[in-house]
Amino acid sequence: MNEIHGLLRRYGGQLILLLALLLLWLGWQMSRPTAGSEVMATTAVTPNIPFAEVTPFALDVDPAAPTPAILFAPGELPLLQDNSLSPEMIPLTYQGKRPQHTFETYVVERGDTPGGIAEKFGIKPETLLGGNPSLSEESSLLQTGVSLIILPIDGVLHDITPGDTLEGVSALYGISVADIIAYAPNNLEFPYRLYPETQIMVPGAVREVFVWTPPTLASVGGTSWEGRNVRPLIVGSGVFIYPVGSRNYTQYFWYGHRGLDIGLAEGSAVYAADDGTVTYAGWNSYGYGNLIVVNHGNGFETFYAHLSSINVVPGQIVYKGNVMGLSGNTGNSSGPHIHFEIRLNGNQDDPCWYIGC
Repeated sequence: MNEIHGLLRRYGGQLILLLALLLLWLGWQMSRPTAGSEVMATTAVTPNIPFAEVTPFALDVDPAAPTPAILFAPGELPLLQDNSLSPEMIPLTYQGKRPQHTFETYVVERGDTPGGIAEKFGIKPETLLGGNPSLSEESSLLQTGVSLIILPIDGVLHDITPGDTLEGVSALYGISVADIIAYAPNNLEFPYRLYPETQIMVPGAVREVFVWTPPTLASVGGTSWEGRNVRPLIVGSGVFIYPVGSRNYTQYFWYGHRGLDIGLAEGSAVYAADDGTVTYAGWNSYGYGNLIVVNHGNGFETFYAHLSSINVVPGQIVYKGNVMGLSGNTGNSSGPHIHFEIRLNGNQDDPCWYIGC
């Protein structure tokens, strides 16, 4: 006991101070709210009613207005259904912009050639055909007074027909969809609809020219007395003479016109340019009118078109200088002339290379 009393006398003040500090700390801990008690307090003051029944009393809401539907799954936040957006664009009914093209025109003057006109406007000769498809027909002939559409850039002016699509036009000419869209005057915008009876520019494209193929030599052998069953019937020399007695050239060979046009009076004699066998002699519905085709048995063929009369038959042998018919103005022709072609292995060559225009 004496020892305890001694300790209390010696350390009593310090013990009393520690006890007071302990009591103060316990009192502070007892008065501090815990997280659990905060949640419980919040829960206790909130009525347990469905979200849809809560009235937004703080807002000025018309009681007669329909209540928006509440769309939410258990455990998720409620979402209000939004019916305020307009319907999305429907491609089938959407009406886009139409192309807006502006082209120059040029009236052909005497002596004009496709190459000369193209050079004047800084385009390729093929582009003349791209804007004027009728140039590949005999009816145009680039004659004085004919009005041509001059495209602003090299390419093809494509006429839109029902069923055309941007992808289809792209595939037809081998030009990317992006390049067609990028040409501003085409006015193409999503969903890139094309409208019949309008035109779009296909930059860099070249219009394809239709080439009619005559019967083969083998198919006509034996159809005349000279022919019978001998093939080849005769082989030409490969050296050609002028098919007519005129050198009045009205249109030269170019991409859009694969032959030579020579103007002369109707009824003038037309001569075989070299020895060969007639493979076609009659009316041709592809613009040639009355046409004679001679196969020379060496890869060469010659064409004589727009005749007024024909004096040979398929399978007949002809010799260089023989009169085969008379010049005329038949088929797609805008005046008396002969359309003369030379083909080598089916490819159309410039006749001037062979007869020296």
